[in-house]
Amino acid sequence: MNSAALDFDSLRRWPDVEAPDLRAWDAADTLILDEAAALLPGSEPAIIGDEYGALTLGALDRGASRARVHQDSLAGELALAANGAGPYQSLPLAAELVDGAKLVLLRLPRSLDALEEIAALVAAHAHPDVVVVAGGRLKHMTVSMNEVLLRHFGQLDVTHARQKSRVLIARQPLPGAEAQPRRQLHDGLWVAATGGVFAGTSIDIGTRALLSVLDQAPAYESAVDLGCGTGILAAYLARRAPEAQVLASDRSAAAAASARLTFEANGLDVRVTQDEALSREPDGGTDLVVLNPPFHSGAAVHPGVSTALFEGAARVLRPGGELWSVWNSHLAYRPTLERIVGPTRQILRTPKFTVTASQKKGS
Repeated sequence: MNSAALDFDSLRRWPDVEAPDLRAWDAADTLILDEAAALLPGSEPAIIGDEYGALTLGALDRGASRARVHQDSLAGELALAANGAGPYQSLPLAAELVDGAKLVLLRLPRSLDALEEIAALVAAHAHPDVVVVAGGRLKHMTVSMNEVLLRHFGQLDVTHARQKSRVLIARQPLPGAEAQPRRQLHDGLWVAATGGVFAGTSIDIGTRALLSVLDQAPAYESAVDLGCGTGILAAYLARRAPEAQVLASDRSAAAAASARLTFEANGLDVRVTQDEALSREPDGGTDLVVLNPPFHSGAAVHPGVSTALFEGAARVLRPGGELWSVWNSHLAYRPTLERIVGPTRQILRTPKFTVTASQKKGS
């Protein structure tokens, strides 16, 4: 297939949510590929932030011989595999991803901390002649992104906008070290974070609401922090019941890495997995699941994101086990929790957040 014939509409998005727009690419992806077109034949690019595989598929279609790819979301890895891409290797966000690379295709992250981590990694380990082609949607781009890239590269060119997208092209990597994970102490608990994790080293207000009442949760021998982020809730559960088996699970590679750092910093023995809604965990063996669910798929608010997590929690809970969840009060998830998990009672309600406990059916 030549590049002109590449049909991005045929890309299959991994069915983790039933989003209204199932297209797995946008104009920023095509602009990145167009700007890199002359560099792609015979190249071995490192590709970072390719949400569902369009950049990797497009690069290979336009002549790249093979690719090294990092996707933060496990759903993205599964989608790329499902689309039958050619020779590529999925790798963590580490030196091996960009070591010696002469071309990097980057879908710009919204977080400046995440961009700092990526830019420092590329500058430290890529080839001295590396070209970084980084693109995104104008509504998510800021001048601060230019400033971040210029801290790590001697030259930055900005393309004209096209279809509400733009590309930044960075060259001449500057010597420097990789960005280090950050950590912050909160009430005796160290919270560690890599650049790409939600909320960084802070504790978001939804998690705080759930933490404020979690001492009321029933006793447990096994517990799961689903969508763990930096692992704050799992750390609380491990401290509250040191003999319990505690699992922290998230679809995000950055979250899983951050959670491991949080547990290491606090001397806690907590198992960590990168997983989609606990898909790899056995049925019916967990006493307690805690969850601060996201309600976005990309930039769009969509209930399917939380629904999939509720279903995963219901599956792994034993009869009589409980899901303790916090959610934005206006989302009114209680009927959904009643249907998927079981009888649901309100533990806390504020104008912004509601905390509920749902007991697994069949008790």
